[in-house]
Amino acid sequence: MNQLVSVARDRARRGDLGSVPVAVGLVLIATVFSSLNSHFLSAENLTNLALQLAATGTISLGIIMVLLLGEIDLSAGSVSGLAAVVMTLLYVRSSWPAWLAVLAALVAAALVGTLHGVMRTALAMPSFVVTLAGLIGWQGLLLYLLGSAGTINLPFDHGIATLSDTWLPPWLGWLVVVLLAGGHLAAGVVVRARRIGVELPAPALWWTVVRSLGLAVVLAVAVTVLNSDRGVPLTLVIFGGLVIVVDLVLRRTVFGRRMFAVGGNAEAARRAGINVVSVRVLAFVAASVLAGVGGILAASRLAAVNQSSGGSDILLMAIAAAVIGGTSLFGGRGRAHAALLGILVIQSITNGMLLLNVNSSVRFMVTAAVLAVSVAIDSLARRNAV
Repeated sequence: MNQLVSVARDRARRGDLGSVPVAVGLVLIATVFSSLNSHFLSAENLTNLALQLAATGTISLGIIMVLLLGEIDLSAGSVSGLAAVVMTLLYVRSSWPAWLAVLAALVAAALVGTLHGVMRTALAMPSFVVTLAGLIGWQGLLLYLLGSAGTINLPFDHGIATLSDTWLPPWLGWLVVVLLAGGHLAAGVVVRARRIGVELPAPALWWTVVRSLGLAVVLAVAVTVLNSDRGVPLTLVIFGGLVIVVDLVLRRTVFGRRMFAVGGNAEAARRAGINVVSVRVLAFVAASVLAGVGGILAASRLAAVNQSSGGSDILLMAIAAAVIGGTSLFGGRGRAHAALLGILVIQSITNGMLLLNVNSSVRFMVTAAVLAVSVAIDSLARRNAV
């Protein structure tokens, strides 16, 4: 217990509060909106909220990959729309199998990310300029591919469009809870044993168990609520799976540790023998691929692609979600679950205001205020760390 208190005190002194501010914010948001509209916490509305956050949350997950390096990707929205258009053209116009059309779209997104990474590293261009050009250029290519039609519909009754209308049966939803909670506990026990084996500080066994039980309770409540309506949406499972995969890559692989090293101090990482160029290129590739997945999920929910695919405020909301979730704009600090927490905050605010029929101008101002507070906290934490 004393060790945990000491660790918590040290993190608070450094300004690293983790997910605590976001969790408190979510509780406040739920309290305020449920008091103003009782429908906010209903099973139907929470299920709709789960559907709404998957696409933008996946794009935000890609944004985190470049933010960890202290870079930015302003083209993520356009790339998501472009990938969706490529997938739809191949699937609808050329009659490719759905899986092959999706794969081709993600390959196209990966090529876009590679180009961005090469321009950033080989030409030493600022990522802001590279991806700003990408935002404009890929949006232009999207419009060119759509042609005069402007809109292409996906078949409603089969294939890709059914992704957003597929729900896990109750037993499968509960199986997911058991597997996730059990996997979290097993991973915690293994990591603890390894740390003890090399004589490093390790959390108490009871704390490892409590954390896994807490996760199990949160997941069980979510599944209970969703099952009381239509069930757990498949798109939410896809998004959650991607969060877990990215988190494992960042925390448990050599590449992930190199990303944090480069984001913390690129010159020190280079002198330590890390190939900074390859790390940056791969980060941009990952960001574009995840943007492509988000675009495909958005097209599935709309059952169509059009000239506004990947446009509107998608990019801004994706970046805001990453920052609000706790990812530092200065690089070197962040976790994959920041995308989940941040998009929950933004979509909860949006959803609650829509239920109250609040003007969109007010919604944008409130979201901007939340984003500004998050960046201010990050800046103060960085100042305290220095």
